[in-house]
Amino acid sequence: MNKLNKTFLPSKEYEIPVWHSIDCKGQKLGRLATLVAILLRGKRKPHYHPSSQFKDHIILLNADLIRINPATEHHLVNNPGRPGSSLKIQKASDSLPKFTIERSVRGMLSASETRHLMGQLYIYPDKNHPHTAQKVIELNLKDYGFEIEND
Repeated sequence: MNKLNKTFLPSKEYEIPVWHSIDCKGQKLGRLATLVAILLRGKRKPHYHPSSQFKDHIILLNADLIRINPATEHHLVNNPGRPGSSLKIQKASDSLPKFTIERSVRGMLSASETRHLMGQLYIYPDKNHPHTAQKVIELNLKDYGFEIEND
């Protein structure tokens, strides 16, 4: 049988978890959420396969300094079907940046991916995080085509 006709499926030795940290200072929310969704899925790995689950973890630092469009609104629905106060409209700039970032990343993942991958995303408002023992790799966003702005 020809070896070229066999489908490659990554085994357990390919599933070593990697911890990445990203500095969100001055970054646009949509571009950053796209990169985070790709990294969580494992699409940047050379042995990516849609049926395999990668255990990569993403740490977002300085989430308070991310650039968000102040005109963006979140429509939150609590107790649907109940008259009165079921719909809440909240400005993205007024809400917590953690909620805004999670919501944008969650919107870029499918429902089944959301259940598995959102637990591997950690968002912190400043530089401090408790994951120093995991040998965190800092990602340089210039390598991914991001513009670094010093405000």
